[in-house]
Amino acid sequence: MTHDVSLPARERLLRWFHDLDSCLVAFSGGVDSSVVAKAAVLALGEKSFAVTAKSPSVAERDLRIAQETAEAIGIRHEVIQTAELDRPGYVANASDRCLHCKSELYDHLTAIRSHFQTTVIVNGANLDDRGDHRPGMIAAANAGVRSPLLECEIDKNTLREIAKEWDIPVWDRPASPCLASRIAYGVQVTPERLKMVELAEDTLRSLGLRDLRVRYHDGDLARLEVPIESIEWIAKPENRETLERQLTEIGFKFVTLDLGGLKSGSLNQLIQVSIDNS
Repeated sequence: MTHDVSLPARERLLRWFHDLDSCLVAFSGGVDSSVVAKAAVLALGEKSFAVTAKSPSVAERDLRIAQETAEAIGIRHEVIQTAELDRPGYVANASDRCLHCKSELYDHLTAIRSHFQTTVIVNGANLDDRGDHRPGMIAAANAGVRSPLLECEIDKNTLREIAKEWDIPVWDRPASPCLASRIAYGVQVTPERLKMVELAEDTLRSLGLRDLRVRYHDGDLARLEVPIESIEWIAKPENRETLERQLTEIGFKFVTLDLGGLKSGSLNQLIQVSIDNS
């Protein structure tokens, strides 16, 4: 299937879906999958469906946002239970963790595909995802999952513009990967550690921060990543002391502030370190 890249991105995307009879959207509630879901419902109406995974790896806040966003978009929506933590490769948390996570999700979606009477599963991978460490895309290829944003050559900035035009509530929402992405490679993923990360990030948000990560490192160490402009504020004695106390109560033994600021996918640096040391 080819598409005229001279057309506006929104039209390319809608035409992509018009070529389908129906589709099942792997829906996280982030801006990427929300644009895909909106395009699907605009093009296919009741023949489009969205499915969101529920597991200890998904923050309760993110699940709630996904449900609210699906309702705002107007797409039929189901929440299913997945069991990534039953997969040894996922728990081991090597650099291919996302492969096991997405394989779990796509196995479920493939199994229920007949229930939704559709033959095409789509995800929210976009053009920018091609240059990053994305083992989950291997799982998508293995399961025959399509990526309309990628196939239509739509990048992150463009899809945010589309989301704003379509009045999608999460158009400017910061990226919010699963909780396991906060745990350093090689440190086992456990329900307890996932919950610690979730509670710690909720604590930072309660102080007014919006875009952030709490990275879990071996030894119950929390490494806080916030935008550069927020570092001075968070390091003020009253804020620093509050965070140290609250995160210690959650279960962290050490609380550190990353002076390099927020970096999406910063734990991927550990992959190269591992290679260099092998």
